[in-house]
Amino acid sequence: MALDLAIIGGTGLYQFPGLENVTQRNVETPYGAASAPVVCGEIGGRPVAFLARHGEGHSVPPHRVNYRANLWALHSLGARRVIGVNAVGGIRDDMGPRVVVIPDQVIDYTHGRITSFCDADGAEVKHIDFSEPYTASLRQSLLTAAASAGVAVVDGGCYGATQGPRLETRAEIARLRRDGCDLVGMTGMPEAALARELELDYACIALIANWAAGCGDEAEISLDEIFANLRDATALVPRIVTALLAK
Repeated sequence: MALDLAIIGGTGLYQFPGLENVTQRNVETPYGAASAPVVCGEIGGRPVAFLARHGEGHSVPPHRVNYRANLWALHSLGARRVIGVNAVGGIRDDMGPRVVVIPDQVIDYTHGRITSFCDADGAEVKHIDFSEPYTASLRQSLLTAAASAGVAVVDGGCYGATQGPRLETRAEIARLRRDGCDLVGMTGMPEAALARELELDYACIALIANWAAGCGDEAEISLDEIFANLRDATALVPRIVTALLAK
């Protein structure tokens, strides 16, 4: 099948609103099972695939996501453009709760994850150029689509990918800020690098659920408030995707 787009949903996005003529595909990969069945459907008559990164019931923690299987499954179904939707914490002063960001850089602080398709016996070693971790053309298309849909987004920012599933300490966030990170999340890597190895166009829609530790408003925030912020930000994603496909 010729997919126009594949979407990988993060925390809070386990089904994609507006998908029509839906079918589910359980894709076998050389790397084991994907996090969930790939849901194939249409938006405005355009073929789209959706995959819940953490499983349909949020049962897979960030450090145990089978990122290789997820990307391979989407690639094998014909996807050539992939959008990763990621719940994150805000570090930079203009990146508070409910803000939507289209980041342009990544710093990887994760450890122990399988980060390459080359990590297999007999596999060809590929040294990918990762100086720009997100595909510029797809980033620009997302920015244009957001403007067309009337959704305010922040253009650019550095995503600090941490191990999880725990949240970070104040000292860790202070370090990330010194390193130049504007956002912090747990699933941005190795997903972006694996997409590059498969020669997929890849970009991220980062949804800010809360201030990172020691940033912004110092008041305590409850998990209920965090998930309320995430719900509001997540509701904007289908508008951006619909506008993207309309182009």
